[in-house]
Amino acid sequence: MCQADSRPSRRTFLGATGTVTAVGLSAGCQSRSAPPDRDDAPAPTPPVSPTGRYQAGITLPQPAQRNLLAVVADLVDAVSVRPLLAELGEAVRTLVAGTDARLMGLEPGDLTVTIGVGPRLVREVDPALPGAKDLPRFSRERIASRARGGDLLIQICADDALVIPVVAAALVEQAGDRIRERWRQSGVRGSNVRVDRGVTAPRNPFGFIDGIVGPHTRAEQRRDLWLAGPAPVAHGTLAVLRRMEVDLPRFAKLSVAEQEAVFGRRRATGVPLSGGTIASGPDLGAKTPDGRYLVPADAHARRAHATAVGVGLMLRRSYSFDGPTPGLLFMSFQNDIRTFTNTLTRMDNSDALLEYTTTTASATFLILPGFDEQHPLGSRLFR
Repeated sequence: MCQADSRPSRRTFLGATGTVTAVGLSAGCQSRSAPPDRDDAPAPTPPVSPTGRYQAGITLPQPAQRNLLAVVADLVDAVSVRPLLAELGEAVRTLVAGTDARLMGLEPGDLTVTIGVGPRLVREVDPALPGAKDLPRFSRERIASRARGGDLLIQICADDALVIPVVAAALVEQAGDRIRERWRQSGVRGSNVRVDRGVTAPRNPFGFIDGIVGPHTRAEQRRDLWLAGPAPVAHGTLAVLRRMEVDLPRFAKLSVAEQEAVFGRRRATGVPLSGGTIASGPDLGAKTPDGRYLVPADAHARRAHATAVGVGLMLRRSYSFDGPTPGLLFMSFQNDIRTFTNTLTRMDNSDALLEYTTTTASATFLILPGFDEQHPLGSRLFR
């Protein structure tokens, strides 16, 4: 978690750089450059279908793309939610297909756009539905009013950072004056480390492998990630966003052993301090000969452990961003909001990692079920 300025970032875009190699003209002579060798061109990135049972950008693609932009906004008039969502869904289809002129010739590659709605809109349909509850307040927060909550989430992910601001501009333009933006945050994930067969995870800004534990198998995802019902929300999920500032200079002053005690895992390998493999869960009962826990009582791996908390697994993602103070955008997906709230409540009591973080933005959203041409985005919830 992080230290943060209370003012939310309003227009943070991912940058992109490129290099150009010039071939041809030299003093007094003119030459023709050879045509590019197409055999050396990289294979095109396969597209990720935006339609289906679930929205893309959560479990697909695997591994998740490196770059993300989250845009949080309010609806000016809740009456417009149904046509707005339908239009956004159609825009997503054309953008992902590469047929939208607003891409200005860019290839969408593995672009995904994931859209969710906030508790206020869900409550207007049915206060008993999953996603109708706001997040409670926690300690170590310094959140301006505009950076708490929201009606609409637009999550844009791609390996090509240049695509993201172009797609964001297209979708915000599509929404027009029907929305008022609250805040936005871009971020990047580190290189992936293999955790288990078919499962990879990146390192976080602290240098530790992030997202080792989660609902990775289809059975785990059915149990802990996707909503089974009621019908209007079935095949959706619940997202939590927490933007944090991170006190990296203070954390970096700790010895490696002290850093590992904060997380409860080895920094280099991700293996729990209790032993085993990176994919094995920590043995919370393991002790040294003199009776001390191998995984310290305040270690993050212990305080946030699903079994110790008594909740299901959450699919967690962390994206780093730069600024006056380094930051982290934490996102989790789960089918019961108590998975997150109970975990953070337990961490609030005594988690060594929280000493190095301050939360500056917080929101939760119902990620809408998947859609297609016959069933527009949001049409099952908003009738």
